[in-house]
Amino acid sequence: MLLRRMVYPNRQCDLNKVFGRSLPEMSIIINCVLEDIYERFHHLLDDIGRLGWLNPAQFSTAIHTKQAALPNCIGFIDDTIRPVCRPIREQREFYNGHKRTHSLKFQSIMLPNGIIGHLYGPVEGRHHDSFMLRESGVLQQMQNHFHEYCLYGDPAYPLRPQLLAPYRGNLTAEQEMFNRSMSTVRQSVEWGFGKIIGNFAFLDFKKNQKILLQPVAKYYIVGTLLTNCHTCIYNSVTGAFFELNPPSIEEYLQ
Repeated sequence: MLLRRMVYPNRQCDLNKVFGRSLPEMSIIINCVLEDIYERFHHLLDDIGRLGWLNPAQFSTAIHTKQAALPNCIGFIDDTIRPVCRPIREQREFYNGHKRTHSLKFQSIMLPNGIIGHLYGPVEGRHHDSFMLRESGVLQQMQNHFHEYCLYGDPAYPLRPQLLAPYRGNLTAEQEMFNRSMSTVRQSVEWGFGKIIGNFAFLDFKKNQKILLQPVAKYYIVGTLLTNCHTCIYNSVTGAFFELNPPSIEEYLQ
């Protein structure tokens, strides 16, 4: 019932015809299952250092093999802006001036095997990427567990020992070549965002994302978890591109 709700932006009265349940019953069932999945598995997105199947040497080699300039990059960090219905209060907090919409923001780390290894959020749409980076604590996690490796992000991110970004300003030929090589592999993070929305179109239906009436953020987090599970079973465009297999569903959920 939850999957049917998320896969397409149906009204609950439309689902009544499919499941033969009253609207209150369906609402209770959907919310209970959503809450159960979130409580049992959201820790899989909290700390990249706790992923026992993550092999940094294998991941960095797979990325470098695709002509990426960095030999020690294990993943790609980026934020995604999820538009929401305009709230009746605190509208300025949720308004994102860049996209010109009210929104929630999430920060993700896409790994080259197609799994989203870390998800931080939600935060109000007005916040900058650097705020999310600081609040997420992901750089400390990288320092604690993968201090010899780094993540790669877009120019909005600051430069840190465990986080690199494209060169900016007047560039030399070598710097331009570096940016081009990393841009080619960094697009995989967009494939990950696209797969979540492709699998669960309900998450992309702005008029139904009412943050004061329903758990919008939990829907997106659970959608990410379920997409990772789908990747474990069926692989992904990202994993095929880097020629890496995801963990088994048993390894991922343990």
